[in-house]
Amino acid sequence: MQLILASQSARRKEILNYFTLPFEQISSDFDESIVPFTGNPETYVSTLALEKASALTAQYPNAAILGADTIVYRHGKVYGKPRNEEDAIATLTELSGEWHSVYTGVALCYNGVKYHQSEETRVLFNRLTPQQISEYHSKLHLYDKAGSYQLQMAGGLIVKKIDGCYYNVIGLPINTVRKLLQEIDIELWNYLQK
Repeated sequence: MQLILASQSARRKEILNYFTLPFEQISSDFDESIVPFTGNPETYVSTLALEKASALTAQYPNAAILGADTIVYRHGKVYGKPRNEEDAIATLTELSGEWHSVYTGVALCYNGVKYHQSEETRVLFNRLTPQQISEYHSKLHLYDKAGSYQLQMAGGLIVKKIDGCYYNVIGLPINTVRKLLQEIDIELWNYLQK
């Protein structure tokens, strides 16, 4: 069976590569901007993940297609990838010293059946000075990250605490992926790296 990761994310590819399960990474051309946010972050990310995966089913009808989408969410507001420097700095300023949620929706399309699930991880930022925010943004240039930050490597310097799955914050919660793949008789435990 052909498995496709319908994402251009280097982090999602890296996480799937923790296992020996063969897959191809093929970017979905689904336009995320056409899905409106109607107030429920779990529904929103699940819909985006499903649409990304579904967009490849016509081209790869016999493949199992895995899609994912991640957002940062706080007090009814979705923080996606920053549009520019001002947007990134505003986001980091709003999240400074506060808890927020990271939601990732994961979807799997195979043989005309669609499976999906979302996961939430709570993240608490350290209180950041304007200088630290400016330094963080200018050094790391995280324009491709929801919420304008990353948890891995030096990017984790701004995070005080997380409650939930670390890999969810990076963009692909391993246990959620495992549950979805079990639906099509693929068990990640059988693909552990030696």
